[in-house]
Amino acid sequence: MKICDVTQFYSPVSGGVKRYISEKRRHVVEHTRDEHHLIIPGAETRYEREGRLHLHTIHSPRLDFFSRYPSRYRLILNTRLVLDLLDDIRPDIIESGDPYHLAWTALRAGQQLHAPVFGFYHSHFPEAYLRTALKYGGAWLRDAVLNYAEDYIVKLYSHFTATLVPSEHLRQLLHGWGVTNSVTLNLGVDTATFSPAPRDPSLRADLGLPADKKILLYVGRLSPEKNIEMLLAAFEALHARHPHAYHLVVVGDGPLRRVLPATRHRTNGALTWRSYIQDNAGLTRYYHAADLFIHPGVCETFGLVVLEAQACGLPCVGVRGSFMDANVMVGLDRWASRNDPHDIADAIERFSREDLTVLGAEASKLVRARFSWDNVFARQWTLYTRARLHGVEALHSIDPEPFTPNLVTG
Repeated sequence: MKICDVTQFYSPVSGGVKRYISEKRRHVVEHTRDEHHLIIPGAETRYEREGRLHLHTIHSPRLDFFSRYPSRYRLILNTRLVLDLLDDIRPDIIESGDPYHLAWTALRAGQQLHAPVFGFYHSHFPEAYLRTALKYGGAWLRDAVLNYAEDYIVKLYSHFTATLVPSEHLRQLLHGWGVTNSVTLNLGVDTATFSPAPRDPSLRADLGLPADKKILLYVGRLSPEKNIEMLLAAFEALHARHPHAYHLVVVGDGPLRRVLPATRHRTNGALTWRSYIQDNAGLTRYYHAADLFIHPGVCETFGLVVLEAQACGLPCVGVRGSFMDANVMVGLDRWASRNDPHDIADAIERFSREDLTVLGAEASKLVRARFSWDNVFARQWTLYTRARLHGVEALHSIDPEPFTPNLVTG
C-alpha cells in the first residue's frame, strides 16, 4: 500500500503533528511493507528518499516572514505542484493534515485518482485561533465568525472518506455539528523512549538550580493559542507567594518567546528558556529533571506532551475542561477550574503538597498500559485497508459511533 500525508502543520520546530507523522513513518518501516510519501512546505523544492520513505518539500513562503521570532511555519501556494506530485505518486490512501486550502487540493486529487482521502482533525482551530484573534472584536463579530468557521468545518470534513479525531469528546462535538464521518483515533506515546527514570541531577546542575528548588516544566510552541501568557502570569503569581521555591523551565520556540525575558526579570531569574529539542532522548532529560509539568492550554485536541510527561513519571497540572482531560491519568481533580493565573498557581500549590513521585509512577503505569503507537497505527491501518479494498461501508465496523463516510471517487 502506498500512503501519502499532505500537511502544512509541519516545520522543523513544530510539535504534535510532526511527532505523529514521524512515528507513523517509523511504523511504516518497522511494521509494514508499505511506502510512505510526505508532502510538506519548506525553504526549497526538493525530493529525498530513504528506503520506503519519500519526502517531497515544496518551496513555500514563511507565514511570519517579518517576525523577529519566526515559528518557521510555511504556506504552500503552489497547489498545482501538489496535484502533479500526487498524480505521479498515485497513492492508495491520501491523508490531509490541516483544514486550509491544501485540504481541498487533497480532496481534488482523491477524485482524480479514485483514492480514499482521510482528514485528520489535528487542531480545533475555531477555539485555538479565531476566538483568541477575535477577543477584542465584540460578541456579535466573534459569534458570526465562529458560526462561519463551524459551517466551514462541516462543509470541508464531510467530503473526506473519514475524519480522524484525536479525542472522543471532540469527535462527539464535531458529530453534533454535522461531521458524521468522524472516527476517534487517539494518538500514542513512544513508551520505549518516554519511560520512568530517577530524577536527573545533571540537568539541574547544568541549569544552575539547587536540589531543593521545585522545577516546573513547559514543553511546546510559544504561541497565543497555547495560552503562554497565562502560564507566565500564573508563574509570576506563584513566585510572588514563594519567591525561592520554584523555577520554571520553558522548552520550545515561537512568537511569544519575546515575552519570556520580562517574566524572567520580574521573577529574579527564576525562568530558564531552551529552544526546541529535536531528539526524544534529549527531551526526556527535561522530563526526568522536573518535578511537575505545566500545560496551560485550553484549546488542545489531545495534548501529546502531557502523555509523554506522564509516561516519564512526571505528573501534570493545567486547566480543566479541554479535550485533553481524558488523557490526564492522575490528579485532574487538583487542576485549576478556571483559566486564571491565581487559580493555576493554587493548583500548582495543591500538587506541591502531594508525593509527586508516587503520583508520577501511577500516571506512567496507566499511560503505558493505555497508549501506544503500535495500537494507534494498527487501528489506522485497518481503516486504510478496509476503505481501500472494501469501500467505505466496511468502516462502520471499526468505530461503535454512527457515521457516514464518503469515498471520493469523482
